[in-house]
Amino acid sequence: MVYDSRAEVHAERIRKALLPSGALRSVCSIETSEEGKTVGTVLELEDWLLRSGADRNALLLAVGGGITTDIAGFTACIYKRGIRFAFVPTTLLSQVDAAIGGKTGVNFRDYKNMLGIIRQPEFTYICPQVLDSLPYREFVAGSAEMLKTFIISGGHDYRRAVSILGEIWSKNGDFEGYGPDIQELVMKAAGVKAAIVSRDENEIGERRKLNLGHTFAHAIEHEARLQGRDISHGEAVAIGIVQAARLADEGFAEELKNDFDGCGLPTELPFSLESLKDAMTLDKKAEGETVHFIVPYAIGDVRIVDLTVEEAVSRLI
Repeated sequence: MVYDSRAEVHAERIRKALLPSGALRSVCSIETSEEGKTVGTVLELEDWLLRSGADRNALLLAVGGGITTDIAGFTACIYKRGIRFAFVPTTLLSQVDAAIGGKTGVNFRDYKNMLGIIRQPEFTYICPQVLDSLPYREFVAGSAEMLKTFIISGGHDYRRAVSILGEIWSKNGDFEGYGPDIQELVMKAAGVKAAIVSRDENEIGERRKLNLGHTFAHAIEHEARLQGRDISHGEAVAIGIVQAARLADEGFAEELKNDFDGCGLPTELPFSLESLKDAMTLDKKAEGETVHFIVPYAIGDVRIVDLTVEEAVSRLI
């Protein structure tokens, strides 16, 4: 088992549950950050697996947030040409997005998830009750991926999520009494993503819509690391969704901005669009000079629009 040090309490409970069966061979804790989400960390885990005697029948269980599941999944995919892996996500972002769908990988030269493999875990066990232990800022950041999912799927879930998240924000992050609502929203968002992935596992069509906001977000994260700014993935996604909406309709973008503001999410672009262009050009969704921008026109109306980075930026300046 590999776990994020911030999820130690949850990992210890799992360790104690597995010990009597003899199923748990070894445990490894890692410090997680975007800066540490690298091949170097993967190689350290490969070394740990080898020293622990993990064979081709081993199962690597990852407990933690999206960085942990991404790193551990990629580690398992390349160890001895592939061993089984499974996830117990402990953050909102990982429960509704990162731990679902089989994307694994690490950053390379400060560019987001440039090295990776799509391969499905044996299982992803979602326990919404663990979210009670999350710092509120991390919970809010994860809510960006939840809202993104409901923007794509349409229906009433987006408006309900905005209402509930807004109430929690207005109460300074007090979750008391909202557990069942959050649990229901988590399971619905997870179900939406799982259904999309089941129809388009290798991201050649519909699954691309799940990248809503991410072309801008990954560029924002890249620039933030270069400048030493503290901007999380979820926060960057919220900003990126608003920018993506501006490609379609300024009125709808303003509506999303107001909703996100009311949930405690950042919405203002922290860097100039000009400074983000190079990172956007190197985005994984680029094919030649074209990028598959995911553009929301309305709740439930999200389209794949192929543009060059220059064309996209010129529309927004």
